[in-house]
Amino acid sequence: MRVAAIQCDVSFADFDANLKSIVQSIATAADSGVQLAVFPECVLSGYAFDDRESALRAAVTLEDPCWESIIQAAAGSIHVTIGCLLSQRDDPGDAAERLFNATVLVGPGGIVSHYRKVHLPYLGVDRFVDRGDRSDAVAQVGDAKVGMAICYDSSFPEPMRVLGLLNADIVALGTNWPVAAFRTAEVVPPARSMENHYYFIAANRIGSENGFDFCGKSSICGPDGVVLASVDHAQPAMLIADIDLAAARNKRIERTAGAHVIDRMADRRPELYSEIVRPRGEM
Repeated sequence: MRVAAIQCDVSFADFDANLKSIVQSIATAADSGVQLAVFPECVLSGYAFDDRESALRAAVTLEDPCWESIIQAAAGSIHVTIGCLLSQRDDPGDAAERLFNATVLVGPGGIVSHYRKVHLPYLGVDRFVDRGDRSDAVAQVGDAKVGMAICYDSSFPEPMRVLGLLNADIVALGTNWPVAAFRTAEVVPPARSMENHYYFIAANRIGSENGFDFCGKSSICGPDGVVLASVDHAQPAMLIADIDLAAARNKRIERTAGAHVIDRMADRRPELYSEIVRPRGEM
């Protein structure tokens, strides 16, 4: 399977410019034989909003016409994950409009799934969005099971392990790591891919926005933590890697026959991990 991380700039609150750039990048990726392309967090809207009202004006719904443009661009066999601000009412009777930092998985046949960011830092638009309430976003993309996460989510080993336990072959992470988070960009993707023995695609943005500079450093890592493709600079880039799904599914690593064998899923001791599910404030 051929996968890609799309590292790009984003025009703040300029929906039309961002949609045009996304559609062009999808076409380029499709021409390169890519089957799954991962875009940055909030690539449709920008990230550095100063209040909820302006963020809501930049939000889309799952019924927005923009998705049809993306679906048409994906015609063929490519799937894409698109970061956006998502306006939703979970119940038609809800009086209040909810706002999420979200990722939408789109394929040639339409919207496949979406994920709402669970872990929210005190930063940018995440100060004003509602907290996501699902950590099990794994969807089928061709032969692959793809887990979705957004930026700060990846700093927590627990939800990344959940995606592994749900048999994700690939984790698609859209992110907006600023320059100050460059060590996260360098350390987290190989660590999470090694811990869970799956592929990890981290697509970060570049450029500047309302006082924030973004560091790039997108990467694609293999299930042994080896970096398959990466970029150090903060310039537009499309990272491409050919991956073997069987490598992610074989969790048993035999480094020396009969003498050095590990399986980070089978060797877990969850009965000893109760502290990680204790509610905050009870520690």
